Amino acid sequence: MQVHVLKSKIHRVTVTEADLNYIGSITLDPDLMEAANMIEGEKVQIVNINNGERLETYIITGERGSKAVCLNGPAARKVAVGDIIIVISYAIMDMEEAKQFKPTLVFPDTETNSLV
Repeated sequence: MQVHVLKSKIHRVTVTEADLNYIGSITLDPDLMEAANMIEGEKVQIVNINNGERLETYIITGERGSKAVCLNGPAARKVAVGDIIIVISYAIMDMEEAKQFKPTLVFPDTETNSLV
């Protein structure tokens, strides 16, 4: 049997941009991605603390050092600049592997999106 488990989480990061006229996805600073063990193209769930919206999309790599957290395309309608979100990725593992697995959790400073 295989189960879906939490792989990585960027907990409480601030949206810096919302670009409706983009193809779609979330753009993240590579510093955040690397700290959270996330990669470009990875499917993620976005949970908006401010309004309760939940959506799924994929990651696009932004400019390093930019602190960028930008929701693009239709997802831009689900956030406002300044909203606090959680970015979550999951992995599929067999039950025994899942019991031993430890997810990567990142807690950036919500004022600056800097890694603490």
